[in-house]
Amino acid sequence: MMKLFISEHSNAAIYEQIVSQIKNAILARELLAEEALPSIRGLAKDLQISVITTKRAYEELEKEGLIYSVPGRGFFVSNKKTEMLKEKKMQELEKHMSELIAECKQAELTKQDILDLLDLLYE
Repeated sequence: MMKLFISEHSNAAIYEQIVSQIKNAILARELLAEEALPSIRGLAKDLQISVITTKRAYEELEKEGLIYSVPGRGFFVSNKKTEMLKEKKMQELEKHMSELIAECKQAELTKQDILDLLDLLYE
């Protein structure tokens, strides 16, 4: 079961923090397709936040097709949008990596220097 944390120091709204963490949990396969999410009231109680805030986060995730609701049973991770979420994340990472590679080239690092650094940092 994933664990959510709310940061008082984040610039993101509380519901956005929840949305982001659930998306990341789906990408990291901490949450699997068809897995049940905590109830809106239960999550609100655990995080000590408003039920309205939790409901807004779930509605946002449902609007994006990442979760779906079953009346009387709760919310579940959708298996339909997981690949699209992964693709969007890959595009984001490609952009960041391109920027980083450009900075490395400006610093006159070779491809091997970058790979060595990557190996070191990855562990």
